[in-house]
Amino acid sequence: MSHTAHIPSHRKPRRNAPKTALRAGVAGGVLSTIAVAGAAGPAQAEPVTQTIEMPTITAGLSTAVAASAQATQQVAQDLQTQAQEDAAAATAAKTAKKAKAEAVRKAEAKKKAEAAAKAKAEAAAQRASRSAVRTTLSATSGSTAVASTSSSSSSSSSSSATGSAASVIAFVKAQVGDAYVSGGTGPNSWDCSGLVQAAFRSVGVDLPRVSQAQSTAGTQVSLSNLQPGDILYWGGAGSAYHVGVYVGGGEFVGAQNSSTGVVQRPLSYDPPSGAVRVL
Repeated sequence: MSHTAHIPSHRKPRRNAPKTALRAGVAGGVLSTIAVAGAAGPAQAEPVTQTIEMPTITAGLSTAVAASAQATQQVAQDLQTQAQEDAAAATAAKTAKKAKAEAVRKAEAKKKAEAAAKAKAEAAAQRASRSAVRTTLSATSGSTAVASTSSSSSSSSSSSATGSAASVIAFVKAQVGDAYVSGGTGPNSWDCSGLVQAAFRSVGVDLPRVSQAQSTAGTQVSLSNLQPGDILYWGGAGSAYHVGVYVGGGEFVGAQNSSTGVVQRPLSYDPPSGAVRVL
């Protein structure tokens, strides 16, 4: 073959443009129609008549859920009860601690009070003991003086009482044997100062009611210089606890106590502490 010979071309012959455009238009129309039909399809579709059933909770699952809820509620109640019990226990412990502290305080106060009372009683006993010793010493010295003078004047002392003194002596001797009653002022029962007051009132002399005041009502005289009608006292002047009347002959009359009543006794029976003279 000659190099100039015609070589047939394998390229397809070129279609005419009008045919190509027509074919493209037909294809676009078909696609448009399909798109419109697809869009309108659901509106024209028949309604769904089939129902899809969802799975339901079985009775066993419901029971388990209820049991779980009940258990949770019970736990909450148990926690609340435990909290209340803990609070009550704490309050009780606090109250018990306070009560114990108060009991200890009261016990200590009682112990201190008892110790103070014991100390006070011991001090009072010591004072009483010292007072008794002083009274005994005073009585011993007084009785010695009375004994030395009474022996020489016993026969004449009672007969030497005259006037008001004699009346006072007669009055107290007349009451010997009467009962002793605390606060008694006669006519059949007396205490010591009630008898002395009544005896001196019989001669127009008003004395104080109690022995403490009667022991300072007149002039203080020594026990070695007694005269019938003098008032004897036991204890200190101004703080005497007992009084009587010296009747001469080394004797006195007094309302002693509930056991003896009104008696006449020698001075040695119960030596006095001092004496005052009113008449």
